Amino acid sequence: MSTLTPVRPSLRGPARVVVRQHRWTLWIVGGIALAAVIGMIALALRSSHVAEVFAATDCRVDGGAGRACDQTTRNYLDSMLTYHRMFDYVATGLIVLPVVFSAFVAGPLIARELESGTFRMAWTQSVSPTRWLVAKLAVPTALLLAVTAVVTAVLARTRSYGDTPYPVQWHDAHTFSGSGVLPLAHVVFGTAVGALTALLIRRVIPALTVSAFVTGAAVAFFTYWRAELWPTRTLTSKTLDVQTNIWWVETGDLTSTGERLTGTACMQSASIGDRLQCMANHDITAHYLDYHPASHFWPVQLVETGILLALAALAVALAFRVLRRLHG
Repeated sequence: MSTLTPVRPSLRGPARVVVRQHRWTLWIVGGIALAAVIGMIALALRSSHVAEVFAATDCRVDGGAGRACDQTTRNYLDSMLTYHRMFDYVATGLIVLPVVFSAFVAGPLIARELESGTFRMAWTQSVSPTRWLVAKLAVPTALLLAVTAVVTAVLARTRSYGDTPYPVQWHDAHTFSGSGVLPLAHVVFGTAVGALTALLIRRVIPALTVSAFVTGAAVAFFTYWRAELWPTRTLTSKTLDVQTNIWWVETGDLTSTGERLTGTACMQSASIGDRLQCMANHDITAHYLDYHPASHFWPVQLVETGILLALAALAVALAFRVLRRLHG
């Protein structure tokens, strides 16, 4: 009678080498992510408890309940502010992470081996150049995508705990970039840029510098032009008494002929009479507002994600083409 010994699944070949070579970096990234998740959950639970205690009292944030509520109100505001700052730090970290990772892929991960020539050892041991590059990119990217997905999910889940009295606007640059699927798209894009830069430059310091610059420039570009990725809605009114939780894109004045005057030409007038006279002189009859409602969150997210993934696919295709030229 024979006994079958179960085989434990494990990484093999170049994938295992990548993990062993950069295990300390992977441990550090995992530790930072775990600390961020634990910190967010702990602060969210504490903020929720403080908010419940504050709601059970007659105290008000504006201080109108008397001096007896000063300490209770201060504790409540301090707790909410601490959580709000923690939320901002984690969301900003999700924006910076793809830039750092892109530099890591370009420099220590790929360019270091190309510069030192150690890649030849792998290529002569039944590991093809294509398989070598796939392992270099796939292993750290898959691990970082998993970490990013967890942090993004925790950030989205705990967002409402500190929403009052310091509301988190869905369209804020760091909040939008750290929500939905954009953090994942940024990681993939950073990986592709890092791989292409490393194969083109093949020197550690220049490669990681250029890769970080290109990835950071792309993130900044989309942050600045994000509002143009989806058609806005327009509101025209004499007072622009609009709802909250919308993304103001552009506001200005309208003449009787429907011509747009960007900005508010008469808002600097000192008095109401001067303002009315200014509007009459400019033939201003109403105001307009171009905006994105909250329902545009996912359309803008998906359009930006699609563009980033398309650019990443192009960069990866070029990277493998350069690789084929290197090894003939």
